[in-house]
Amino acid sequence: MAKGITAPKATSTGTTIVGLEFKDGVILGADTRSTEGEVVADKNCAKIHYLAPNLYCCGAGTAADTEYTTNLISSQLELHRLQTGRQTRVITALALLKRLLYKYQGQLGAALVLGGYDVNGPMLQCIHPFGSTDRVPFTTMGSGSLAAISMFESKWKEGLERSEAIELAVEAVEAGIFNDMGSGSNVDIVVLEKDKVEVLRNYVVPTVRPTKEQCYKYKKGTTAVIKESIYNLVKVADADEMDMS
Repeated sequence: MAKGITAPKATSTGTTIVGLEFKDGVILGADTRSTEGEVVADKNCAKIHYLAPNLYCCGAGTAADTEYTTNLISSQLELHRLQTGRQTRVITALALLKRLLYKYQGQLGAALVLGGYDVNGPMLQCIHPFGSTDRVPFTTMGSGSLAAISMFESKWKEGLERSEAIELAVEAVEAGIFNDMGSGSNVDIVVLEKDKVEVLRNYVVPTVRPTKEQCYKYKKGTTAVIKESIYNLVKVADADEMDMS
């Protein structure tokens, strides 16, 4: 700092990811807006990542870190299934994810919501970037989490039916979309049940751009030219005037 070196700045990322348990399984939800600072980089980014046939994981934070983390753990879980010949357990994926994130002490900007259905039934886990975890019945993460969690705290109840849980997850993600500038576009939903997984890509599109009601194209010459001026802004020197030394 004393030598004029600029201190690193924290990057504010935008995302709304949610997860909740219902009567027969787990539901994960996420928006699809990817941002680069104040710029929308991708309007249809997939933030719900595959880990195993019975496990999926929502990622918030730095997109490259969430992709790296989930892809690495997914490959390790595949090798584990080939060696054991058994279905992957949620607790196995949880242990691998929390060990990786704790190893890097927050330098991997990945906040995760892990959901799955195994021999122990449905399970939802919240994983923070430093490796700490929570077993919860519902959770939200990302910049739109405050708006989303309000929907769960007011409407979630134990023993929700499948249709009710999907509707509640959509409402929570939409609350983040409409109240957080970093979240937006569409709503993705993944439903994990016993021996069944349903991926609902772009399940709801709440921010459809309306069609233009009028034509805004004007013919050339519609606007009159009042005055025209041409200036030579750059003087080109002659060869005799150039310094050839």
